[in-house]
Amino acid sequence: MGLYGTMRTSVSGMAAQANRLSAVSDNIANASTTGYKRASMEFSSLVLDSGGTEYVSGAVEAHTRYAISEQGARSFTTSVTDLAIKGGGFFVVSSESGQTFLTRAGSFVPNGDGDLVNAAGYMLMGYSLANGAPSVVANGTAGLEVVNIGTVALQANASTSGTFQVNLPLSAAVVPPADLPSANAPTAQYTAMTSVTAYNNVGTQITLDIYSSNVGGGDWEIAVFNRADAAPGGGFPYAGGALATQTLTFDLTNGQLDPLSATSITVPVPNGANLVLDMTGSSNLDADYTLLGETAINGNAPSEVDRIEIAEDGTLYAVFESGTRIATYRIPLADVASPDNMQPLSGNVFVPTANSGEIQIGFPGESGYGAMVSGALEQSTVDLASELTTMIEAERNYTANSKVFQTGSELMEVLVNLKR
Repeated sequence: MGLYGTMRTSVSGMAAQANRLSAVSDNIANASTTGYKRASMEFSSLVLDSGGTEYVSGAVEAHTRYAISEQGARSFTTSVTDLAIKGGGFFVVSSESGQTFLTRAGSFVPNGDGDLVNAAGYMLMGYSLANGAPSVVANGTAGLEVVNIGTVALQANASTSGTFQVNLPLSAAVVPPADLPSANAPTAQYTAMTSVTAYNNVGTQITLDIYSSNVGGGDWEIAVFNRADAAPGGGFPYAGGALATQTLTFDLTNGQLDPLSATSITVPVPNGANLVLDMTGSSNLDADYTLLGETAINGNAPSEVDRIEIAEDGTLYAVFESGTRIATYRIPLADVASPDNMQPLSGNVFVPTANSGEIQIGFPGESGYGAMVSGALEQSTVDLASELTTMIEAERNYTANSKVFQTGSELMEVLVNLKR
């Protein structure tokens, strides 16, 4: 029994070291694979109950471990769709069959349909911003769709929001009611006028003339007209009158908007959407009429996509030739309680298991998730020097176990030859 046990123990040792060599070979083969997480073998002893006078040899059990939570170094590239994660989290990707997986392999490029696909053929998932902020399911992938950068080519987007903040001079003369721009009389008077550009539903550029007039007592009239309706030579009267008017009320003790005052003006753009101009930061100080901050209005004329930009918070922007930047997708990250217990599959993807915990979804930079880095890739976590050292150790241990097996075999031969 003792000799057979010795041989079986040495066989388990050789099998364990063979598994260790298999893990080493996988690691070395994937030393340059983007997002690869190294595998290792951990051993545990199997001890059999021994009697008082006889030792019963046991065996060794091999357990595979994957360092999925270990982060690799980042290498930088020239492609904005190459993505890495600085911190915790995984990309959510989908196979052609629609099954979702997690991965750190972010070498994404657009395929013929414009879908972002990595080197293993998995498609990047994200939330579409076409209908505004996404509705996120924290513990599931509902609402996610394949990120496609081909559908945003040659688009026109109507203006819907913007900022227009000014300092209205405290010492400006009061305009009589009959002469206010809203009266649209040829003799209209005003304190100042600024023109801005907006876009309608088909991308036509609309020039809006914004008139500011002191009404007195801290009240100012803001009137918006369509430049195309101006009288010959420009100015009043405008055909059709003002598109919108709004009264801003200022606190004369500090020159800031009164808490009960309107803070925006809604302008119905001809053949377009309602444009809400935010005037929250406007003031009524003893200074000249001045535009404060950046006057920005969204929307764009029909144009081709010039490039793609991906921010650290996962927002994917389409930048058109006109310079307009439009947020089209928000790319989330996913995580589990114990990443090292996920099951790895071909293509550097992982699936949650009962031991890893269920998937949780969030956005980069929020709730412990890492930041998204565009133009970078996460390198393999394999260290060739360590793997070669492990390979030598496994070879020596395998040889030692084979010597034990050989010795047991020789002793068995001696035992059999006693019969002769």
